Amino acid sequence: MVSGHRSVEDTDEAVRARLGDTPVRQERMAAVAGLYRAAASVRQHLENSVLRGAELTWTSFVVLWVVWVRGAWETRRVAEEAGISKGTLTGVARTLQSRGLMARTPHPTDGRLALLSLTPEGEALMARTFPEFHAEEAFVTEGLTDDEALTLAELLRRIVTQVETRGAERRLELLDGADPAPRRSGRRAKT
Repeated sequence: MVSGHRSVEDTDEAVRARLGDTPVRQERMAAVAGLYRAAASVRQHLENSVLRGAELTWTSFVVLWVVWVRGAWETRRVAEEAGISKGTLTGVARTLQSRGLMARTPHPTDGRLALLSLTPEGEALMARTFPEFHAEEAFVTEGLTDDEALTLAELLRRIVTQVETRGAERRLELLDGADPAPRRSGRRAKT
């Protein structure tokens, strides 16, 4: 057991004890639970190693990565590619701008839109940080062969494709055609 944390096996055993005779598709539940655990574990490792040294959060690194790879890009596209809301992107981009890593400029043909691009300092940070980040990608997948890593990537791509192509339809079905309720921040409503 890791200090203060339950092992994966302990958690699986606790789930089985809690569910008892409840009908579940164990293999599907295990796949999603494993996906979540792996993503959280990898994210935490990278945030506490490479990204901490660069004074970046996971989200700020992903935003920098998207703009580094794509070049100057519309804010809405950056948010979509990074998998975050436009509101979250606004805060992250402001922080990166205040650090001199990112620039925001008006769109050349549509004044309602803005473009994000990296400054020379942002380019230099990514050029320094990415090799370290990639070394940790290699570290966390060290237990896999190259073929297994490619198979895992393909399987994960299929999960993403399923959600992207059929998720909206499924959500409508689950909600009897109603729009989803607005997200709550976890804060209590003001009275």
